[in-house]
Amino acid sequence: MSHKTIKIIDIKSIRGPNMWTYVPVLEAWVDIGDLEDFPSNKIPGLPERLVAWLPSLMEHRCSYEEYGGFVKRLHEGTWPAHIMEHVTLELLSLAGVPGGFGRARDGGRRSVYKVIIHNLHDEVTRLALTMGRDLIMAAIEDQPFDVAAAVEELKDLAEDRLLGPSTGSIVNAAMERKIPTMRLAENNLVQLGYGSKQRRIWTAETDQTSAIAETISRDKDLTKSLLKACGVPVPEGVVVETADDAWEAAEDIGLPVVVKPSDGNHGRGVFTNLMTEAEVRTAFSVAVDEGSSVIVERFIPGNEHRLLVVGGKMVAAARGDFAFVKGDGQSTIEQLIETQINSSPSRGPAEENTLNFVRVDSAVRLELERQGLNAQSVPAAGHDVLIQRNGNVSIDVTDEVHPDVAHVVALAARVVGLDVAGIDLVAEDISKPLAGQRGAIVEVNAGPGLLMHLRPSAGTPRPVGSAIVDYLFPPGEDFNLPIIGVAGSRGKTLVAQLIASLLQLTSMNVGLACSKGMYFNQRQLDDRHCADWESGHRLMLNRQVDVAIIENDNRGILNDGLPYERCTIGVVTNLDPTDTVPECAINDAEGIYKVMRSQIDVVLPSGTGVLNADDAEVADMARLCDGEVIFFSRFGNAACLTEHLDKGGRAVFSRDGQIMAARGSDVQPLMAINSIPLLQLRNDALESILAAVAVGVAMNLPREIMSTGIQTFSHQ
Repeated sequence: MSHKTIKIIDIKSIRGPNMWTYVPVLEAWVDIGDLEDFPSNKIPGLPERLVAWLPSLMEHRCSYEEYGGFVKRLHEGTWPAHIMEHVTLELLSLAGVPGGFGRARDGGRRSVYKVIIHNLHDEVTRLALTMGRDLIMAAIEDQPFDVAAAVEELKDLAEDRLLGPSTGSIVNAAMERKIPTMRLAENNLVQLGYGSKQRRIWTAETDQTSAIAETISRDKDLTKSLLKACGVPVPEGVVVETADDAWEAAEDIGLPVVVKPSDGNHGRGVFTNLMTEAEVRTAFSVAVDEGSSVIVERFIPGNEHRLLVVGGKMVAAARGDFAFVKGDGQSTIEQLIETQINSSPSRGPAEENTLNFVRVDSAVRLELERQGLNAQSVPAAGHDVLIQRNGNVSIDVTDEVHPDVAHVVALAARVVGLDVAGIDLVAEDISKPLAGQRGAIVEVNAGPGLLMHLRPSAGTPRPVGSAIVDYLFPPGEDFNLPIIGVAGSRGKTLVAQLIASLLQLTSMNVGLACSKGMYFNQRQLDDRHCADWESGHRLMLNRQVDVAIIENDNRGILNDGLPYERCTIGVVTNLDPTDTVPECAINDAEGIYKVMRSQIDVVLPSGTGVLNADDAEVADMARLCDGEVIFFSRFGNAACLTEHLDKGGRAVFSRDGQIMAARGSDVQPLMAINSIPLLQLRNDALESILAAVAVGVAMNLPREIMSTGIQTFSHQ
């Protein structure tokens, strides 16, 4: 069957909520050609080969909603596009890429299908799709396929392209609280929230992290002087410029001492417990190359600790241990380091590794020399050899921290000025105050790594990502930017403009993106067609925007999705069954309905869906809305509207020459229809006016503002 193929004819990145799901997806159009006539049960051995290569396919429940459901489908007979969906998802899962959403749907013509996959990164998901296609073809043709190599390649790409674990923990915590997130670059710069409600993070730094504080933290000597002035215990020390100065300082301070760069990081060039002149001079020669200057300071006996302070509170603590190897009488120390230390899954060069590999550097060589050894020495069986004193912080001790210690580290972060800080502290017993054991703070770090707290080698993982999110968005505060999304077949541009006219009479800064352009308050920023994802995204980025009004059309939703995760108010004006999009396989009213409903699917539970009661298909979307529904109607006599009011719901409609607002049986006039100049220019504008007023009602705008906004609207 080698002449039969699966061809990927197009891949589209849908970046926001869409007709398939709430998350970004890749939509691949695939042509299975003659395989249309060969479902999986007609290809001998195909199900068995797929399961042999990917045993975890058994966990895919598929439409049967039971263990082994997808494999059951394979034996009963399913088509390559559906198989490609599941295989792609499984490859992503094996590579450690979270997700799980997938669909395979008819593409509108013979042998053509859409395969839809949850997409965290275009390049990663595209590679998984291609690998999935190649794996299936190998299984169909009974050819070999190296699954392990494919997964490893995909994993390497994912590690390079996806957010690092520290940033990921913050983003995941934000998502758990339904706070929208936007990755702003290929690095770890992420925006949480929209418009004027937004905050930004870069790994564990926030937009509240002071540049001055960060600069102070990099200068260890300056940090120590500020901490000492405020009563925070720090080791005595001085900055030195030469090896002679270093030894003189060591003699003044008293041995043992620590020699380290004044602005180094990751423990590079740090030498501890130095006892002799030769050791001090050797340490200086290395440390001077790691930073702009060198510090000699008093050695503090005890264990290395890292305590995380967020928003003035200590939220996590980890302890380090010395790194040892145990001799076997045969292996060199260098070999023992590889087999006994670097073989640990917690060590490695990647971001998800809690600890770095131990290399035989100058610090390790010095430690070995003290013991009369070198890297090629073969220690006796059972003999312990100390390899490294610092850089092994990974044991959670959060619950052991004494309240006085927690207070001291919080004070240290405030003195330096950091909102998120990693405090390096040496103490023999973290459960006791520092004063009684001569413990001290040795460093204050900006942008601290979080992995030691998220994945400790021992002890309880700590939800430090949640702590940072709760600091940026205190629980109980409203973090949702008011967003009004407007969709429909006709009239949506005018509705969006009218809503902007109402809201510009409030104290809020109004952003508008519609087919007539992009506006901030009454200033036009762009005169092009802006009813698209890109324009809506620009409003979400703008820190000045207090409320956003965004027009969404069918093609925009189909090709790019909505430019926001959820909205406060979703408006659907009407549904024209002829408003099809054939190039996207949307050819009938049912397809249009599925596209349009996306606008209502994303309404927040605390929000409102504004729907046209005179359009039966639109009115039917009320059942899909998580929030309240307000109907609008030209005539006020639709059955759904009457039933809605009988249940105490709200509606806006025209009656007796007035625009009325009703809640249940309480009906109040808002404005006279003949007082609206727009209707003198466009007699078809009443439906749009009613929709805009319904939005004003949903936002609890005063009647005077709604009346003035509609009556003074200047139609362009």
